[in-house]
Amino acid sequence: MPLISEEPQIPESAQGPRVTPAAGRTAPTLRPVPGPRSAATPRPGRPGPGPARPAPPAQRAHPTPAAPAPSRPKPAENRSAPQIQVIPAPVAGALDAAEEAVDLLLESGRAPGDILVLTTGEQHPWAAHELSFGEAAYWSQHDAGDDVFFADVSAADRAASRPVVVVAVNGDADGTVARTLPVARDRAGALLIVCGDPQTINSALGTGV
Repeated sequence: MPLISEEPQIPESAQGPRVTPAAGRTAPTLRPVPGPRSAATPRPGRPGPGPARPAPPAQRAHPTPAAPAPSRPKPAENRSAPQIQVIPAPVAGALDAAEEAVDLLLESGRAPGDILVLTTGEQHPWAAHELSFGEAAYWSQHDAGDDVFFADVSAADRAASRPVVVVAVNGDADGTVARTLPVARDRAGALLIVCGDPQTINSALGTGV
């Protein structure tokens, strides 16, 4: 009696055609065929395309020339006002007070060429002596700028600026102080020392020192 297999036998006609590989060749393993790659999908190892760039605007036939760059304003001169120091002294003692101020300045380390001394009344003895040799020789010492220079306050316009200006208010003929103290202040680079009557000095400078 023939044995009956437990699994049903499938007829050859239902299994489809059988492909027999050629001699010496191994049947290739079938791989899934990839579908079409979209533009947004990058290839392996390469970045995808960036976002679409907008089309450049149409150029004008006659482009408008660029406006010139505005010029930079010149920086304002940064010159601070000098410090003002008033030394009370009578008219007769103003010159002595100015000489004492000069001595203190030199002792504190100020160079002699940094100091200009002006008198509103009688000339300082040094200035009177040097002027006796002529104004050319006198002003040449001023131009050298290596020593303390003494001058009448009326010559303040001719005198060059120095870091320290000392004024001896030893006279006030025809309102000399009111006219010349502002000029002396302009000549002082860092410090203005005025020896004399405080009320007269403050009125001439317009300060409440």
